[in-house]
Amino acid sequence: MTYFPMNFAEATVPWNSVILALVVVFFLIFFKGSISKILDRLSQLKFKADKSGLEVSFDTVKAQSELAQAVKSKSESDATLEPLDRREIAQTVLEAAPNRQAARFARSDVLWVDDRPDNNIHERKAFEAIGLRFTLARSTEEALRILKERTFAAIISDMGRPPDPRAGYTLLDTVRHKGDKTPFIIYAGSRSPEHQRETVKHGGQGCTNRPDELFRLVTKSVIEASNNSEEH
Repeated sequence: MTYFPMNFAEATVPWNSVILALVVVFFLIFFKGSISKILDRLSQLKFKADKSGLEVSFDTVKAQSELAQAVKSKSESDATLEPLDRREIAQTVLEAAPNRQAARFARSDVLWVDDRPDNNIHERKAFEAIGLRFTLARSTEEALRILKERTFAAIISDMGRPPDPRAGYTLLDTVRHKGDKTPFIIYAGSRSPEHQRETVKHGGQGCTNRPDELFRLVTKSVIEASNNSEEH
């Protein structure tokens, strides 16, 4: 006759594992939708991209926060800019910088030319949260010296820098004349159709005065530049 142990401690069945499995099944059945949302949210929080020994945080939550601050700051100083709500900011970041592209951003350097770089601190922090790295230049001459020694995934420039009110176009023209096709975005006080057309005419990828649009333009340019470099 076979006897079954009456004491759970003497049983060979791992009761703790059984109980844990039952709890997991219970949660999967009754909270399937919530768990899916939680996991999706966690996937958006932070992604580690390790490239050439450099570990870079891909933190879309921080990117959204910094971009929201940039939009708020710009809209307060420019009445023509409409503020965006958090949902719109989140959508901009998640669509423009999906975490599947994290490795591309992690190996990308951007040159930012502006004689007043402190005006763009939140914008840079938003980009840095997804792995982009920046080199700053305060003048056209400094930017050209840097470009002689290094290459970049993209160039961002303001428009007027003393004594040249069209310094953005001056730099863009000089870069293109040298055969440099690095994506070039002008971040200045206007995004009018006229200025957008002129920027494209000079060989740039676009111009804007909106932080959210700058985020989309730069991330798109970085991804495209990365794709082109891999093809060659």
